[in-house]
Amino acid sequence: MSEDRRLHVLRAIVQDYVRTSEPVGSKALLERHSLGVSAATVRNDMAALEEDGLITAPHTSAGRIPTDAGYRTFVDGLSTIKPMTAAEKAAIRRFLEGAVDLDDVVARTVRLLSSLTNQVAVMQYPSLSRSALRHVELVPVGGARLMVVLIVNTGRVEQRVVDAGQDLLAPGAETMVADLRALINRTAAGRALTAVPALLHTAIRAVPDDQRDAARTVVDALADAVAEQTEERVVLAGTANLARVGSDFPTSLGQVLEALEEHVVLLKLMQSMATLDDDAVAVSIGVENPYAGLQTTSVITTTYGPAGGLGVVGPTRMDYPVAMASVRAVAHYVSTILDN
Repeated sequence: MSEDRRLHVLRAIVQDYVRTSEPVGSKALLERHSLGVSAATVRNDMAALEEDGLITAPHTSAGRIPTDAGYRTFVDGLSTIKPMTAAEKAAIRRFLEGAVDLDDVVARTVRLLSSLTNQVAVMQYPSLSRSALRHVELVPVGGARLMVVLIVNTGRVEQRVVDAGQDLLAPGAETMVADLRALINRTAAGRALTAVPALLHTAIRAVPDDQRDAARTVVDALADAVAEQTEERVVLAGTANLARVGSDFPTSLGQVLEALEEHVVLLKLMQSMATLDDDAVAVSIGVENPYAGLQTTSVITTTYGPAGGLGVVGPTRMDYPVAMASVRAVAHYVSTILDN
């Protein structure tokens, strides 16, 4: 029973410190929480928590603050992530459904997540390495010009206009375009995007000789589109939120900002989440972060769809239940939008 009570005291300390940013004393705990025990018992519990390394005194006062280990114990003790209200979910859905393309989805997502959590929001564009081809469309646009449209299962759309080397309004040209379109989709639809160029270069060997140059031009355009998308990208929003809690980073704010500017660091964080189960949210607290510049922060991340990650970065003194619920809910709606 004493262990459960001490964890109750720890939760109360975390909640009060997150809300007030002030060290928490036993008197304040008794005033704000129904602990059902005496002041002496609370002081004893706080002493035990301090001995276990879960809370510490930032200076010589009666107040205590959680350590990284204390936050970890608090987060691990959350039996479930509190769901967002129906109104909150509806607002998220409406805001994201207004997006017109993938870039707009990403921009809206980070703005929304930053607003919901008051943290720095980070989103990885759908990863090429885990994306698949959904469909290729071929559209004659006049004379010998042919628009090649590549559509990826994550919502990416790439377009190229190529010279097919023959009049696409001539007799038989419409059938040639339709046959090539069918061959490409039959061969590559649903396959890993990185494998598409090789598959198609092999497949067009079956194309009649008089059509092979046009087919090769189309496949080369698709290969170029894939190659141009190999650079992974991340987008951030809400960096200014860090300045509002500058007291949480008395000596390390510059290091945090430098780490956020290193997109390779953020990409590695996102990619490390690739094996998460659906709806799982990962929380990395303080020194648990492998990157020195982020060891005064907490990072909350999850995956969306089959190919990307998103999350928030902020001080270890953050509202973990709200941040975790927001990250999970936003990821769910992003996945739904990109699947449609």
